[in-house]
Amino acid sequence: MSRWEPGARERLVVAAVDLFTEQGYDATTVAQIAERAGVTKSTFFRHFPDKRELLAAGQEAMSQLLTEGITEAPANATPLQAVAAGLERVATMMGPMNRELAPRLKAAIAASTELQERDALKTVGLTAAMVAALTTRGLPDPVAALAAELGVLAFKRGYTTWLESDHPDAPFAPHALAALDELQAARSALG
Repeated sequence: MSRWEPGARERLVVAAVDLFTEQGYDATTVAQIAERAGVTKSTFFRHFPDKRELLAAGQEAMSQLLTEGITEAPANATPLQAVAAGLERVATMMGPMNRELAPRLKAAIAASTELQERDALKTVGLTAAMVAALTTRGLPDPVAALAAELGVLAFKRGYTTWLESDHPDAPFAPHALAALDELQAARSALG
């Protein structure tokens, strides 16, 4: 096994998703994931504290990108315009690997209560990152919380339409922004 081969983290994620799909989350061991990825168990633990955290791969980077986009939005941007800037920034990390893994990952999450719980925690973390960035801009907590919730919902809805798109090379950002626009229109319809 090549101890320092580049891309170990990505290979671990792919191996885990494949194994979770093939044999289920509970039946998959860290040793099997490491072997499938062509790394040692110690390399696995350098990247992830346990197999459950494979699902959160990229969450820290996503939170950082959302925060940067919101923080760097123009000073006169509305809360949802700032959220849109965050979504555009996070879209830069959404690529072919995300599209390839998504159906298998979705199936693995659906089959495991533990992964469903981790997925929910990931959503909470992304929401919290946006709320913090929005309150730093001076927004009151209820406005920041609502804008962040709409942002997470737009991300999820945009992600679904992006995956269902007939154009595999299409960028993610337009899908997330269109979803945010739809949600903003729906919010307006509430009165």
